[in-house]
Amino acid sequence: MDSVQIETAASLTLETLEIPQIVTPPTTLVPTPKPAFRFPKDAIRTSLRASTVDAVLATVFGITTGGILLSNFLVELDASPVVFGLLSSIPMLVNLIQPLGAYLSERTTSRFRYALGIYGTARLLWLILAIAIAIFSWGGIGSQHLVLMTLLIVLATHLLGGLGCASWMSWLAMIVPRRLRGRYFGIRNSAISLTNLICMPLAGLIVSHWYGGTIQGYGVVLLIGVLFGIISIGCQYFKVDINPQLQNSLASTSTNNTTDELDSSPAISIWKNYNFLILLIYISLWMFAVHLSAPFFNLYMLDTLNIDVSWVTLYGSLQAGANLLMMIWWGKLADRVGNLPILIFVGILVGLTPILWLGINASQLDIWLWLPLLHILAGITWAAIDLCNNNLQLAIAPMKNQSIYFAIAAAVAGASGALGTTIGSFIAQFAVWGGLLGLFALSGLLRLAALVPLFFVQEPGR
Repeated sequence: MDSVQIETAASLTLETLEIPQIVTPPTTLVPTPKPAFRFPKDAIRTSLRASTVDAVLATVFGITTGGILLSNFLVELDASPVVFGLLSSIPMLVNLIQPLGAYLSERTTSRFRYALGIYGTARLLWLILAIAIAIFSWGGIGSQHLVLMTLLIVLATHLLGGLGCASWMSWLAMIVPRRLRGRYFGIRNSAISLTNLICMPLAGLIVSHWYGGTIQGYGVVLLIGVLFGIISIGCQYFKVDINPQLQNSLASTSTNNTTDELDSSPAISIWKNYNFLILLIYISLWMFAVHLSAPFFNLYMLDTLNIDVSWVTLYGSLQAGANLLMMIWWGKLADRVGNLPILIFVGILVGLTPILWLGINASQLDIWLWLPLLHILAGITWAAIDLCNNNLQLAIAPMKNQSIYFAIAAAVAGASGALGTTIGSFIAQFAVWGGLLGLFALSGLLRLAALVPLFFVQEPGR
């Protein structure tokens, strides 16, 4: 799917709607209040297109600053399993700072300017690592110093990202019409998957075949990724800007004319929102179970099975391809049947996936057949999980102080995910507990148990 198809699909779906409007998503099953104000259709179309292009360019940045390429970079530097655990837990643990970021963003007058300052700084920091790799290639610093510098840059950039994430989600929730969320995010995520499908193997080939070695090759693709990341921030200029203070003011006006339940003091207390609290329980259990093993599948292939990084990036492309093919379908299905049924059904498949890794080794059959099939299954299932989890949060969070809700959900997810990764990194080092394979089995069982709270969540509008 190219950019023209993406834009056409977004435009066609918008043509069937009335003028898009900002509404207050109900936090319980009550009637939706009247719209607070309207956006011109042309402005919404431009915003959706800009958001899609932003996502595509940011994906290139993400490929080079995380995932398989960064893991292989650390493997080449002989990093320990604890380093891999920290690498995965840091992005989640720093989500604890998201409530502070939401608080600060609600006191600004522009979502765009806030995002520009936060994410622009965060992405430029990766240039420091690129310079450090060049110095390492010339013998200026040692491998362990480079590992430490990598972790510090990951920490700093994700701290900044934690300050901006809730504001960005609230911004996107306002400009994407509620009735289009499944379809639009399906298209947007498909574009992301297509980018992964194309760029990940190319980046893997550059790294593995660079004449100066894989470490130097990673430095080259990192520079390219940072360039794409900076351009992606520029795309946000074309999105409809939102004044958080005006948003909260209009939300107060809207909620004052609805039910008594919505009349409580400037916004509904999060701790009295039963639906949101149950969702938080699910998020915390799910993130703990998933990230208990998630960082170690690549380590298992690269280190334990000693599979070349080009093969691993190829598997990642297969996963992205499956994600691409299924994302739009999952989005349309979510608009019809809701997000909860999909999360429960697909969550069972995701829970069983780590257990399927128990029989994987470095045989030709596994390399050519079972590993590709496992990654294709992951692409299909995680397309549904990511899309529906995101849509469910958007549906449950009210419009007033919306970023606070997103921040608390992210903080809970980050803390529980980081705890899972930290515990997983220690379990992985001890053969008496089964090592990585024992970790995979435990993670699968906990994923299935984490689905139980979803049976008590009510999806607004369903």
